[in-house]
Amino acid sequence: MKRKFLFFINPISGTKNKKRLADLIIKACAKKALTFEIMHTNAEGDYAFLRNKISTENITDIVICGGDGTVSTIVSFLLHTTVNVGIVPQGSGNGLALAAGISRNAEKALETIFNGKPNSVDGFFVNNTFSCMLSGLGFDAQVAHDFAKQKKRGLLTYIMLCFKHFFSSKNYSFNINVNGTRISEEALFVSVANSNQFGNKVTIAPKASLSDGLLDLIVVKKTNRLLSAFYLVKHILLGKIQDEVSMMRSSNKIIYLQSANLQIENAQKAPLHVDGEPVETAEVIDIKIVPNAFKLLQ
Repeated sequence: MKRKFLFFINPISGTKNKKRLADLIIKACAKKALTFEIMHTNAEGDYAFLRNKISTENITDIVICGGDGTVSTIVSFLLHTTVNVGIVPQGSGNGLALAAGISRNAEKALETIFNGKPNSVDGFFVNNTFSCMLSGLGFDAQVAHDFAKQKKRGLLTYIMLCFKHFFSSKNYSFNINVNGTRISEEALFVSVANSNQFGNKVTIAPKASLSDGLLDLIVVKKTNRLLSAFYLVKHILLGKIQDEVSMMRSSNKIIYLQSANLQIENAQKAPLHVDGEPVETAEVIDIKIVPNAFKLLQ
C-alpha cells in the first residue's frame, strides 16, 4: 500500500522557524515523490475529524511537528488505529522523541519517519486525559502552568522558571495507592512516567520503557531546597544530572516504584500537568496504563 502522509505543525511550540520546517517537509516529500498534506494544529485540541479523514483519504502516516503536549493531544484521537505516528521534535523538552531515539534535528527526524519501523508504544490515562510520556503533580506542574502563560517559550525560559519555583513552591501531602500498598508522603513533586526522562535527556525514571506495560512512579520527598539546588546546578553544569538523581534515590529521598495502575489522593489540590501541559487538578487522580496505544516510527 502506498504511503500517504499528514503533517501537523504546531506554530507556537519551541522557538524554531516553522516556515523553514514546512519548506523542509515539502522538499523532502517531493524528493521521494510522496503524497502528503500539511496542516496546523488547532488551539482547541480537537482532532475528532481524524479517524474519518484517515479512512476516507487512506492516510497511512500522521507526523506531529511539536512538543510532547501536542503529540499526546493528537495521539489521543488515534488510539489503537493502524496509522503510523511520526514525530519531528519541536518542543522545549521533547521527552518522548528523545526516549524513542528520534533526533531533534528535523532532517534526521524525517529520515526516521520515511525509513523507520513502527513499534507499539504504551500510553496512560490521567483520569480522562491521555498521556504519552510523563505527567505529575507539584513543583514541575507549577512550572508547566507558569510556562504556558509566557509569551516567549523555549528551553531557557523553562530553566528560569524551574529555578524560580524550586524555592517558592510548597510541599504537598499525597496518599498513593499502588501495588496493594498505601503510601503517605509530603513531597516536592510526584511524577508518573512512561518515558525515562523529563526531556532534554534529563533522566528521571531510568527503568522506564515505552512498551513494557508498566508505569514508573517517582516521588521526590520533602527536602532541603538550598542543598538540593547546589547539587542539581553542579551536576547540570557537569552534564551529570543523573548522578544527583541516583544519589537522592540511594539516600531514600526518592520513592521509585513500577505499576500498571495507581491512584493518587491529592487533598491539597497540588497543580497537575499532563506531558508538560497544565490541566485542571483533582482531589483523586486515577492513572491507568494503555498497552500498545499507538504505533511510533523509530
